[in-house]
Amino acid sequence: MTVTNATNIGNASCAELLGEARNSYAQAHPLSRAAHTRAARSMPGGNTRSVLHFPPFPFYVERSEGCHIWDIDGHKRVDYLCEYTAGLCGHRHPVILSAINEALERGWVNGAQHEIDGMFAAALCDRFPSLDRVRFCNSGTEANMMALTTSRAVTERPAIMAFKGGYHGGVLLFKDGPSVQNAPFETVMADYNDTEGARKLLTENAGRLAAVILEPMLGSAGCIPAETGFLRMLREECTRHDIMLIFDEVMTSRLAPGGLQEMTGVTPDITTLGKYFGGGFSFGAFGGRADVIDRFDPDRPDALTHAGTFNNNPFTMHAGHAVVTQVYTPGRAATLNASGEVLRKRLQSVADRHAVPLVFSGVGSMICLHISDHPVSSPSCGIHTPEAEAAKSLIHLELLARGFYFAPRGMIALSLPMTKAEHDQLIDAFDDTLHLLAANLTRLATAR
Repeated sequence: MTVTNATNIGNASCAELLGEARNSYAQAHPLSRAAHTRAARSMPGGNTRSVLHFPPFPFYVERSEGCHIWDIDGHKRVDYLCEYTAGLCGHRHPVILSAINEALERGWVNGAQHEIDGMFAAALCDRFPSLDRVRFCNSGTEANMMALTTSRAVTERPAIMAFKGGYHGGVLLFKDGPSVQNAPFETVMADYNDTEGARKLLTENAGRLAAVILEPMLGSAGCIPAETGFLRMLREECTRHDIMLIFDEVMTSRLAPGGLQEMTGVTPDITTLGKYFGGGFSFGAFGGRADVIDRFDPDRPDALTHAGTFNNNPFTMHAGHAVVTQVYTPGRAATLNASGEVLRKRLQSVADRHAVPLVFSGVGSMICLHISDHPVSSPSCGIHTPEAEAAKSLIHLELLARGFYFAPRGMIALSLPMTKAEHDQLIDAFDDTLHLLAANLTRLATAR
């Protein structure tokens, strides 16, 4: 338990309890605090990846195995963060280790092509309905940048449409509209799952739109699925106006053997991939219709160029081919996502039993907790007061103390090594946390 004064919990605000929880966390992680202090001497905030930070400081990892992670202070936790979905295979998967060792034995700075490149590409094209051709790169951010620049080159139009709450990489962030750090694309902003509003914007801007880009389920904005009718409208309007429809399936490709495009039956012109398909190594890919992606054929007189020293680095190619052909097979994908559906319903059942304003959204193996007293269909749903945000951070620290690691923003992702035993333990810890905090959480809905 991280809250220290249990007798007064019901009368305290979530912000006050969060202060106590952070103090308790700091006391339990002295070695991580020291490591963080050292790191801050050479990196701003001791950090080179913003999403990994949470106050008062993040814990530092000593080792990981299966679905568990150990910090340098000796705490063992079930890893429900799952590297923000990239850790789908778990830690130190033996098949991936074998593939990496094969790359080590063969050599890995070759400046040339390898047979494994084409084998990996063929396996991905076999897997996803939209992929006639595919190109590799180094991250989801790169994949989305390449998809957008390809669309602009092919259509000879300047603008893109994105959706509020969308995240397509470090320079393609649309939480509340375009970020000042975004790549300087001319951007039309629409509301996610607003079918008629988006249709109107598409029609009004059709002559200048090269692409519409979206995740078929918002990931970092809270695992909010797109309504099938919304996706179908986008497909119809993009076809009508010769606009490229881009599905960012960097995260959502894990949710069915052929991604959410397979599940929804809506096929984009271009798909972007990343995260887990690299087996834990840097990975990105973009692909789609042959007539579009074949513009990168170097033998063409009008060929587009695609650079990237590490696009086909042997570690990613070997590990990724092992993931798609041996580790995350269609059968394993179906099993993992079925278990995620069960877990999300169980978590919601616990919240409902405690009568607290918590909603769990998601599909399959991706789940997110929202402070809300009604279903969540867009990023604007839910309770977003400072007290509600404090409550979410408090739940995060309480579950950390009970041995469960997930994202401070409430995101949970499953990995292949997890069993019902880990899910049962999470349910028990969540139930214990809500038993402690139910009165504080209940006040959030009535305070709006």
